[in-house]
Amino acid sequence: MLADDTDRRAARPARVAGRISQYGTSLAYRGSMSPTSRTAVEDIQRALARGGVQEIAFSAETQPDGRTTLSLVWPSPVVEPAFGYPDLGVLVLAEGSFAEPWLRHPDPVPGAVPAPTADPELLERTLRERLPGAVGATEEEIAAAEARLGVTLPEELKVLYRVTRVYGDDDNGDFEEANRASDAVGCELSGLGHLYSIDAEVRHPGWDHGARHAVSTGPDAAVQGLAGSPGWIGFGSNGGDEFAVDLTPGAAGHYGQIILVDHEQSLGADLVADSLTDFVLGRLREEVRGRRGDKLPAAVEVGTGCLETIQAAAHPALEVLSIRAWHGTPFSLAPVVGLPRLRTLTAMPGTLADPLEVAELTGLEFLEIGAQEWRVLLDAGAVPRTLKAAAIKVRDENHLPVVAIANEILGLWDRPKITQTLITGDLGPPT
Repeated sequence: MLADDTDRRAARPARVAGRISQYGTSLAYRGSMSPTSRTAVEDIQRALARGGVQEIAFSAETQPDGRTTLSLVWPSPVVEPAFGYPDLGVLVLAEGSFAEPWLRHPDPVPGAVPAPTADPELLERTLRERLPGAVGATEEEIAAAEARLGVTLPEELKVLYRVTRVYGDDDNGDFEEANRASDAVGCELSGLGHLYSIDAEVRHPGWDHGARHAVSTGPDAAVQGLAGSPGWIGFGSNGGDEFAVDLTPGAAGHYGQIILVDHEQSLGADLVADSLTDFVLGRLREEVRGRRGDKLPAAVEVGTGCLETIQAAAHPALEVLSIRAWHGTPFSLAPVVGLPRLRTLTAMPGTLADPLEVAELTGLEFLEIGAQEWRVLLDAGAVPRTLKAAAIKVRDENHLPVVAIANEILGLWDRPKITQTLITGDLGPPT
């Protein structure tokens, strides 16, 4: 990584950093990687595999005369890797914690009713025509599934399994019949015993991405903006994404509508049919509801190419404030003090006028700021104790003290410390 470096040629210290896993890399590399560098990375990956180490982070500083200090940061159960960045990663301060959107429960919709197109009798006739001789589930088996899930299944879904159980309780069913049932319904159908609620926590992408997103449900939304719901009953898939019957629809939706939960997304779902009858008959909805939380006003970016003042970002619904690179006067956080829902602050090093203003944000659960800003908070005893996760944003400063700062932060929550190995040597002058 230092082969083409110009810093040492200009008598300046050269710094490099990154992380290497058995299957990939995240390197702060300038330009295309040379064959020599690629070979070195592959050698390290083979060494990690031999040693049973999933990933290692590193940073190094080389002086113009060649004196070098290399820091190796070993995997830790309290650090989530920040993929795509050479930073240390995310410090998980509250064990087993998740960003707020993944803990959100569905709002009750007392007036929700099935769509006018929901027609259990038509659905049953259609399925029996498509599946002559299929073996259906008993009422006792359907009641057992409801008891296991803790919900009352909609009549359309009961009709489906009265016609075909797909698999028996012992999973030794007829696979050919299962394939016919999937063709008849229009998706890879799960057996009655394998119906499941879409678990929001399973979809959590980790704090590095999760803390930066927000969701909301508008008054005209058919599907609630959630990561999951006890009322999203998964019954099939398209080979990757999950189809579910929605028992907790948005205000503009219908009880029992069919939604698609995209496996490449960690929040939200798309409406695909107003009813299971529509789904089986191929009467699908063409529109896809936008759901990306980072496009909503609840998540705002300030800095070059974005909003240029904190005042413009401040509003009562603000949840996520990200301060990007900025070459103007550093920002004061005063306009967002007291906002009731602000839970995430990320700020590039040098962009905060007074880091101590962070202590006035009383609802933060995630904070990412530079090492110097963290130093100010730590020295003043002003680190917000509401935090569930934190990160240290590295830019041009020496990476080596970052682990020491991280361990100070972890110590405030009595979390295990990160292990760091330092190696010193001499690479000689630049060639």
